Amino acid sequence: MARKSLLLMVLQRYWRLTRSLTMGVQALVLDDHRRVLLVRHSYRPGWHMPGGGIEKGETAAVALARELEEEAGIALSEPPQLFGVYANFASFPNDHVAFYVARAWQQQRTPVPNGEIVETGFFPIDALPPDTAGATRRRLAEVLHGAPQSDRW
Repeated sequence: MARKSLLLMVLQRYWRLTRSLTMGVQALVLDDHRRVLLVRHSYRPGWHMPGGGIEKGETAAVALARELEEEAGIALSEPPQLFGVYANFASFPNDHVAFYVARAWQQQRTPVPNGEIVETGFFPIDALPPDTAGATRRRLAEVLHGAPQSDRW
């Protein structure tokens, strides 16, 4: 597993350095009890919303559906709402994130830990894990509490 994670990290860095622009997708997935889906990756610390890179030939919507299924076994039953597009320059030059809110979905399977996603879970909005990523907390504040929307991830 660690070998696969290292390879994935190397490839991600290569892609980000050789492409003039990269774009990813992430989603705030809410359940009926106002809990949020978070994932923990093998290659970066903390809890994050699910998502990932848009592959060549994919639309953002297709990439999001693929990432949600791969990472969390989530199948969208209605198109998610595009909430905003954010610059993610602090992590990688010329990177952007299309951020969606998904409220209509089903969890088709419970994912098992793998080389990329080591843990998933639904958490009450007011009881997030202590190591929840800052960007995740900021997006939750924007969507759910009306905080001013930033243009930076």
